[in-house]
Amino acid sequence: MDHFQTILTWVRMLLSSHRPSQVQALLDNLLAEELLSREYHYALLHESDDEALARKISLTLLEKGDPDLALLGWIWSGLQAPTAERDPSYKDPGGSGQCPTMELGPLEGSYLELLNSSADPLQLYHLYDRMDLTAEEEIDLCSEPDTDTINCEQFSRLLCDMEGDEETREAYANIAELDQYVFQDTQLEGLSKDIFIEHIGLEEMTSESVEVLEEAGQKTQKRREMPPASQTPPASGPAVQSLPKSPDRPGSTSPFAPSAADLPSMPEPALTSRANLTEDEMSPTKCPAAGGASSKLPKWPESVERFYQLLRDKYQAQPAGPEGTLVEMDLVRVRLEKSSGKSQERELATLDWAERQPARGGLAEVLLAASDRQQPRETRVIAVLGKAGHGKSHWARAVSRAWAHGQLPQYDFVFWVPCHRLDRLGTSYRLQDLLSSLGPQPLPVNDEVLSYIARRPNRILLVLDGFEELEAHDGSLHSTGGPGSAEPRSLRGLLAGLLQRKLLRGCTLLLTAWPRGRLAQSLSKADALFEVAGFSAQQAETYVKHYFESEGTAEHQERALALLRAQPFLLSHSHSPTVCRAVCQLTEALLQRGDEAQLPSTLTGLFVGLLGPAARDGPPEALAGLARLAWELGRAHQRGLKAGCLPSAEARAWAVAQGWLRPTTGAPETELAFSSFLLQCFLGAVWLALSGEIKDKELPQYLALTPRKKRPYDNWLEGVPRFLVGLVFQPRASCLGALAGPAASTSVDRKQKVLTRYLKRLQPGTLQAGRLLELLHCAHEALDPGLWQHVLQGLPARLSFLGTRLTPPDTHVLGSALKAAGQDFSLDLRGTGVDPSGLGSLVGLSCVTHFRAALSDTVELWESLQQRGEAKLLRAVEEKFTIEPFKAKSMKDVEDLGNLVQIQRTRSSSEAAAGELPAVRDLKKLEFALGPVLGPQVFPKLVKILEAFTSLQHLDLDSLSENKIGDEGVAQLSATFPQLKALETLNLSQNNITDVGACKLAEALPALAASLLRLSLYNNCICDTGAESLAHVLPDMVSLRVLDVQYNKFTAAGAQQLAAGLRKCPQVKTLAMWTPTIPFGVQEHLQQLDPRIILR
Repeated sequence: MDHFQTILTWVRMLLSSHRPSQVQALLDNLLAEELLSREYHYALLHESDDEALARKISLTLLEKGDPDLALLGWIWSGLQAPTAERDPSYKDPGGSGQCPTMELGPLEGSYLELLNSSADPLQLYHLYDRMDLTAEEEIDLCSEPDTDTINCEQFSRLLCDMEGDEETREAYANIAELDQYVFQDTQLEGLSKDIFIEHIGLEEMTSESVEVLEEAGQKTQKRREMPPASQTPPASGPAVQSLPKSPDRPGSTSPFAPSAADLPSMPEPALTSRANLTEDEMSPTKCPAAGGASSKLPKWPESVERFYQLLRDKYQAQPAGPEGTLVEMDLVRVRLEKSSGKSQERELATLDWAERQPARGGLAEVLLAASDRQQPRETRVIAVLGKAGHGKSHWARAVSRAWAHGQLPQYDFVFWVPCHRLDRLGTSYRLQDLLSSLGPQPLPVNDEVLSYIARRPNRILLVLDGFEELEAHDGSLHSTGGPGSAEPRSLRGLLAGLLQRKLLRGCTLLLTAWPRGRLAQSLSKADALFEVAGFSAQQAETYVKHYFESEGTAEHQERALALLRAQPFLLSHSHSPTVCRAVCQLTEALLQRGDEAQLPSTLTGLFVGLLGPAARDGPPEALAGLARLAWELGRAHQRGLKAGCLPSAEARAWAVAQGWLRPTTGAPETELAFSSFLLQCFLGAVWLALSGEIKDKELPQYLALTPRKKRPYDNWLEGVPRFLVGLVFQPRASCLGALAGPAASTSVDRKQKVLTRYLKRLQPGTLQAGRLLELLHCAHEALDPGLWQHVLQGLPARLSFLGTRLTPPDTHVLGSALKAAGQDFSLDLRGTGVDPSGLGSLVGLSCVTHFRAALSDTVELWESLQQRGEAKLLRAVEEKFTIEPFKAKSMKDVEDLGNLVQIQRTRSSSEAAAGELPAVRDLKKLEFALGPVLGPQVFPKLVKILEAFTSLQHLDLDSLSENKIGDEGVAQLSATFPQLKALETLNLSQNNITDVGACKLAEALPALAASLLRLSLYNNCICDTGAESLAHVLPDMVSLRVLDVQYNKFTAAGAQQLAAGLRKCPQVKTLAMWTPTIPFGVQEHLQQLDPRIILR
């Protein structure tokens, strides 16, 4: 046991006195001498705890039994140990001569004294080695492999030493914990404790070190020599029995040295700090150059290598698909927040535009996003959300192609699994079934490949694309899922094992899903969330150019852009790649006809223009059958269909030829899907408009304008309401007549009357913000002047969209309605995520007299207008902007308020200043509610800008969670009182104010004597001294009407002082001062003397 402490002592010395590069050299030499496995070497390189690193190295050397070997290897590398004076008989292999000698006498005392001494660690080891051997009988080294080198007596002494040495017991306890942890992991198939023990007892190896007797006949004096690097130990040397190599740990002599299977959550090379290695050097397919034979990675099994090549070839041959966006998609980091309703579910937060964090690092940033939250051996769950048609699946397939081209070396395998394939596997599932569901010809995952994957989950990236397709299995996050991978189970159980981090634990799980729906609400367990942002106006125009270039008609680019700019509504909808592609297709068709080309002004007209010409020439009833199928699949939350579902083979061929249906990605050719989700919505609306199976009186239920509990349909096909109104109300000849002919005119007329009565009964002023926007879209699609005017006349003067996301189409429709309404409006656009151009277009309208928006977004808009030289519009927007009342709930709110004040101060210092900003000048109520943690930290920032709000009347520093600004905060606030001449209400409740703060407050209160009406110090820590200070200042507060000092800590003496002060203040109407530290009888007596005193 003294050996372990000795080794640990000099290892600590070496680690504490050398640079990280030299520590890495030591570990490299341990690896070269096969004292460490490659995986354990990699883990030690990234060990952040120096003490843990020293113990692990010492344990490895103790198990090897030859610490000189590693030290000499380090010296050969030119890295001399600090103050290392070696034994006189030691020979320098490098030929540098002998080192000075150092005499060592008997060493006594603790290991701490040895650690602080200047003794050479190598000589310490030899000294203790000699001391142990002289105290025992001499032990001859045996060359027979079956002879044990440790007898029972020595083993008993070993156990006694362990029990008597606290540090040694701790070290071996750590080993036992590691042993137990490994055997509890059920993912390591085929590895049991019995097999582990069997390997320890049966497997043998020959030690690399050679012991040479220093003198003939002297067995107690030992010296170890190490051959030069170019030589190997002679085979004829005496063999030393040692610990066997552990299974699946190449080059390791320690059964406790973990392999890759034991360390699935090792940090990726890009995240490490100790090793200066690149991702390419650590890639499973690349080995470091000039690393020598010992540094090469273990060779993969043949079946694993073959599967790897097949998977790469499959992804490389995978086409980008006709829906390829031609423009790189932008991802924005998002977060979840508590739902505004009664539900406890968390929903996607709507970020301010300035608050957005684009993933400018691309795929690499997305995959590393959750690394800071990842626990050891934990699965990383990353979700990429986005509306249908925004390009999520295209992006997910690009991930697999990037891996196939060698751009993701941190992963051995990437599995892209389209979720619509999972319902076609059967009733029971295994992990290999999931990994094989990659297409019409799945790659077989045999037991050897599966075993490799299960042992190295940290090298696996699993992409579940289209997670919303699994809404039927939405209980996956709460189901029971065991960690095993071979047992069959239901799909829900398989998904539960993955999402609950029990199956394939340690892998990276990448999900793509819609931001709505039951499954999206369960993504609170995700470590990182991203959202596909959609196209900006510039990106949409770039897409149009690339589209016509790819079609070989580049000469139409400018004409196509001119047509798109002429229809701002379609341009706003082009933030969706699906709509942008549909616009390009219709524009191309119009330009080829050579007629006077003009794009429609509605989405309904866009899809009628795309489908109309083909529908007239198609097979009879083919369009009606396809529309019915789209509606039925939508009711079942499905998007894919089989060929047999279509009316005829001719209809199938026709739909495929027109591009309306196409083979499902990753599915057999017999399985088809609509080319876009928006097309399925349009066809579903066609079925509702033409079908006689749906009663006319039931039609309004599908407009999504009624409360959810009264709707029989959950609006999964979210585009149906707008398309339905457009198909029913637009002129028959150019709309439904172009699709189905004049036969359906009678039934459509009846439906139009039913919808007209329903829509005109609605009162826009009573609708929630989301439903009001939906009503505006429906009225816009109808192109009916009477319906449009009815909606405009019902708009209230104060429109609040607080917390409702405004997309570019929403902004355009809302702006059109406000402009045509003929009245003035006040808008609340906070929490809408409106883009800067949309915000400018709304607040720049002459009919908008006041507006509220995120401070950061408004400031960004002002800066943009100033840069463009639009001084007149800038002044108008500044006059309209208001922040009354303002509630600071986060550090960002205070920082944004500070930026606003800074803008005013900059303007005031300028000669061309136009006066104060109305938003700052007119602020009357300010609330501060940051809580006990951020409150004391952020409050000083608020105090610095308070004097700018000269009209401030109500300052509320109370919070349900208590701000706790304390005495220091009160002192800082008191210094601003001379500038707050209009302050009427000051609420300092629940702020941890003591007598010190109360005295400071009392000294400053006379500055507010002429204006302060209400003062609250409820639930603080004010005692008698503070109460007395407040009582003395009461007569000076000539305007004070209400004082609240309840739930403080003053006693009857303080209460009597306050009561006496109250008698001198006839203007005060109420003094609330009940507190548990005052005897109830005293309180009652004081109340009888002055009824203005309120108890409870």
